[in-house]
Amino acid sequence: MSAEFENFVEQVDTACSDDEYQQKAVMTAERLAEYNAKKANKTGSVAMSNIIFDFKPCADTINVNDIETAVRAIAMDGLVWGGAKILPVGFGINTLQISCVVEDEKVSTDALEDYIANLDELVQSVDVIAFNKV
Repeated sequence: MSAEFENFVEQVDTACSDDEYQQKAVMTAERLAEYNAKKANKTGSVAMSNIIFDFKPCADTINVNDIETAVRAIAMDGLVWGGAKILPVGFGINTLQISCVVEDEKVSTDALEDYIANLDELVQSVDVIAFNKV
């Protein structure tokens, strides 16, 4: 390092005392506490989304009602399963469409899709038919 750079670093280090660093740290902590308190006391409307999934069974021998039972067994805080309907595709194969309402801050749609992906012995694929803000 050059002597000029080292001199500059020394000046910066001596320009701020330990007391100033402590004051800045205390101010930062206070501001963070205020922000978290405001966020916790926030009484505004809760952002929610309505999602409709379309489940395709992995074989024609899979009962779609078994898929519905497995999907409804997925429980998360802020997740409410809605109505379901069975739609014929052809050749005796049916798909399951099921809706749910999620609180956006509590339920990650990615996490929900990961839980659904674990149903690979029943479900071949899952499509999101609709995703609407409520």
